[in-house]
Amino acid sequence: MWQIIQSNKRKSVLLFILIGIVLLALGALVGASFFGEGGFIIGLSFALILWTILSSVSYFSGSKLLLKISNATEVSKNVHPQLFNVVEEMTIAAGLPKMPKVYIINDQAPNAFATGRDPSNCAVAITAGLLTQLNRDELQGVIAHEIAHIKNRDILFMTFAGVMLGSIVLISQIFLRGMWFTGGGGRYKSRDSGGGQAQMIIMIVAIVFAILSPILTQMLYFAISRRREYLADASGARFTRYPEGLASALEKLSQNKYTLKSANKVTAGLFIVNPLNKKGMKLSDLTSTHPPISERIKILRNMNNGAGYNDYQLAFNKVKNKSSAIIPSSEIKKAERISKREGSADDKTMSKKKTQRELGDLMMNVNGYVFLACVCGLKLKFPPGFKEPQVKCPKCGREHKVPLAELAAVTGAINEGVKK
Repeated sequence: MWQIIQSNKRKSVLLFILIGIVLLALGALVGASFFGEGGFIIGLSFALILWTILSSVSYFSGSKLLLKISNATEVSKNVHPQLFNVVEEMTIAAGLPKMPKVYIINDQAPNAFATGRDPSNCAVAITAGLLTQLNRDELQGVIAHEIAHIKNRDILFMTFAGVMLGSIVLISQIFLRGMWFTGGGGRYKSRDSGGGQAQMIIMIVAIVFAILSPILTQMLYFAISRRREYLADASGARFTRYPEGLASALEKLSQNKYTLKSANKVTAGLFIVNPLNKKGMKLSDLTSTHPPISERIKILRNMNNGAGYNDYQLAFNKVKNKSSAIIPSSEIKKAERISKREGSADDKTMSKKKTQRELGDLMMNVNGYVFLACVCGLKLKFPPGFKEPQVKCPKCGREHKVPLAELAAVTGAINEGVKK
């Protein structure tokens, strides 16, 4: 495990430098194209300042930013006790110093991601769709995968890469659209002084680089993150001792027909499966944020002898039909024997109507609704701020006292959270 963490730290530093070089080069070329002579230094200086600011933002506030972009809401244990129980189990199994904060995203598309700075400052975010579609073993497999990203020190890399990639895309778009609206920006400035041809070449190079830099950054990001997904699968199977749980969850996620509304090209790499792909859609291996799901499932289901790292490496080589070191040699040499456990009896098979009802109830709970069960079986739901002292059950006509004190407490907690 130590070698995996050290390897990931080295690759994070390498990516930090490479993305920084792309950002600096883009800034220098944009400056030279707009300001002509001396613009190279102006653009480079601006990019260097921006790189410093973004690095600080990524380190101290990147996870909050990504959670905000993803429309994730922090929840307490009473919202979904089983989820908290599973997160607690996997926190202990991974040996993390503290339990990550738990967030839920109000979306039908089943997915999840982890973010943060380190194992002491981290969070896991799960969509409502995932919670209503998976049984306990499958949920445990997904949470174990995300906890593995935290344990393996992937989260700072993923948070940093997401913020920096978004910034490079933004700068490129501003430059290209600025060129369109200004009719070429500074390319004519030096023409009378004989520098028109050189300025034109700089302008063309800047345009080409502005188009290619987001693609280049994504390729650097994806090339490293795909290997991290394999490692997180291996670690997740080890934490749960039940590879089939994650395999079955990935199988269900691969059949998803929804696109996660809050996801975009910048945040896509964070999730356990590509959130931008609908059922039946495929991306090429070169541009995909993740390894093929079918391949990941096959590897997990070929872990026949156990749930250790060496078992995953053997399964990986068998499925890929080649010897490729996904697991560091130090972990393989340990030859640890981790036996697989049996699956639980929890087979969460629900009708579409019941799934939708559970999804709606979950999000009402997340958003501070208070529930009251009537003896007739109907569940009454009161939104935060509701002030009527009594209501009549629409099904049987019984009068019920509204739990105003509980609603007031919830409303106060929500307002306090908004202030923070």
